[in-house]
Amino acid sequence: MTAGGFFTVGSSAAVADTTPSRRPWHPLSKALITKEPTDEYCERLTKAGFDGIEIQNWSATVEESRQTRLLVEKHGLRIHSVMRGWTNFNNPDQEKVDADIESVKTAIRAAAAYGASTVLLVPCRVGEMAMPDPWNFEIDFDPKTLMVKTVAAGDNAPYADYIKAQNYATETSIRVIAGIIPTAAKEGVVIALENVGNNLWCTPELFAAFVKSFNDPWVQTYFDLGNHARYSRCEEWLKALEGTMVKLHIKDRRIEEIRGKRGGGPAQRVPLGSGTIDWKSVRKTLEELGYSGWITIESEGLTKAEHSKFLDEHFGT
Repeated sequence: MTAGGFFTVGSSAAVADTTPSRRPWHPLSKALITKEPTDEYCERLTKAGFDGIEIQNWSATVEESRQTRLLVEKHGLRIHSVMRGWTNFNNPDQEKVDADIESVKTAIRAAAAYGASTVLLVPCRVGEMAMPDPWNFEIDFDPKTLMVKTVAAGDNAPYADYIKAQNYATETSIRVIAGIIPTAAKEGVVIALENVGNNLWCTPELFAAFVKSFNDPWVQTYFDLGNHARYSRCEEWLKALEGTMVKLHIKDRRIEEIRGKRGGGPAQRVPLGSGTIDWKSVRKTLEELGYSGWITIESEGLTKAEHSKFLDEHFGT
């Protein structure tokens, strides 16, 4: 890491789009998610004006990944990221944890062969226990250890099990991911952490502290514009995560604002452009932060061309 906040990547796979830093604005690179691209699919993406693909087939062999890369690049597209998705590093069964660790290493090797610069990873999840509503989280945590003390105002006794689960997820994730970093560095692929739908690290301050605790260029953030809006406004998340964001997902929500809360509230997933997220404000924040990487559609209800047009209108020139 240099004094200016840039880092130098060690292979052709992890290129400038994994350098979280303040840079002049230029149109974001646009992508869609698919499991296995075909010639027909790539032709439709190119016609719709997309630049690349986020691929879900993380378990492909190195040779399979190379062949898929050739197919995609033939159409002028790029596979920019691999979606490993949810793992369970907090599983009490160590054999299952070990299996998840190996799966992430497999995904990293596949990513390098695809020519992708990142692997999206959700390291843990919890559920079926008492926890605050998303918009009622007020997390007090130790900035050095990241251990959570309370998760809401008032009596936290009802949330004791959740606080314990949150702290265990943090401890085990830090330990496990630290062990995977050498593979990421060797392959030149960034581990891009996402925390969606897993009920963990539920405020901008805590998630940012978690990602930054690694203090390593090979661990950064894959932030989802939309999924986190029920906790607090997208802009707050973006500002907290400054310096770590390497990739973005995008979806829309219709959010029921709650007076006295910092933007969060009950949220319904809707097609892009029909929710209550202030995309002009989000764009302004991204511009202020100098984000200039990839933005990947994770939304339904519009055609590929309509999705592409939405991104051009809000995140183009």
